[in-house]
This record gives sequence, structure tokens and C-alpha cells, in this order.
Amino acid sequence: MATLVLQVPDESLVSKVKQACKMLMGVASVKVQKDAKPKEYDVTKTAGYREAMDDVKHGRVTHYDSLKDFYKEMGL
Repeated sequence: MATLVLQVPDESLVSKVKQACKMLMGVASVKVQKDAKPKEYDVTKTAGYREAMDDVKHGRVTHYDSLKDFYKEMGL
């Protein structure tokens, strides 16, 4: 069995396209599938975030008053 995929950008036409496809000889079934909504990215679920929070929790963090102080500490 072959599968034909149609993309219909105007959702108001979907039902009409579905009806038209059903009228074609040899069409066994017509299914409508909406696009999946993209998942929102949650940085707090990442391994990097968990590692960073573990560093904060265990005091493995250095604070600088300014970028100049940071450069001075790094020897730049």
C-alpha cells in the first residue's frame, strides 16, 4: 500500500480536502494529523545546569567585582 502526504497550510480547507480525497477511487482511508507543537526548552532540565548548581552548592564558584579584576586574576 502506498501513502500520500498532503500539507494544507489553510486549516479551514482541511475538511474539504479530506472529503475530496475520500471520493477518489482506490482510497482506503484518510487521516488528518496536526503538526506537533514544539516543546519549550527548559534549561533547568539539562545536565550542564545541574552541574552548575552543584558547583554553587559546594562553593566551587569564584566571584569578581569587575571584568578588570577577572583579567588581572587570569594574568591577562
